[in-house]
Amino acid sequence: MKNREENAVMAFRMGFNCAQSVITSFKAVTNLSDQDAVSITSGFGGGMGMMQQVCGAVTGAYMVLSMHAGKMYEDNTRRKAEAEKLIKAYTGEFLKIHGTTMCNTLITHDLNNPEEVKKAREKALFEKVCEKCIADSVSILEKLTCS
Repeated sequence: MKNREENAVMAFRMGFNCAQSVITSFKAVTNLSDQDAVSITSGFGGGMGMMQQVCGAVTGAYMVLSMHAGKMYEDNTRRKAEAEKLIKAYTGEFLKIHGTTMCNTLITHDLNNPEEVKKAREKALFEKVCEKCIADSVSILEKLTCS
């Protein structure tokens, strides 16, 4: 794993959610303080508010890409077009690896059910699935942002 990927995975292991882990590893792109990055993404874990919708590693990546586009263009029309282009490219790459962006499909267990969380932990799904999604997101972002 590259340094940025390792840092993102370590952040996850220290208790950050997937979105927090991704966005905090891109300080140079986002220009956010750690506190702001963690605050902005605090509700995006577990597939956005523990609803197991779009994976937090994906939503964190979308935020990084949007901020990258924002630094590239002052014109909002161009900024939005570039962000959309980057998000589509990122999503295509993530789908090639994982087949979905949906947390519930990736984890296969209900994270709002303590028994299901216990089963997911016993199967080491957070290490096998979440950490891989985080590392892959960082890798894809590095290619798209060249930073």
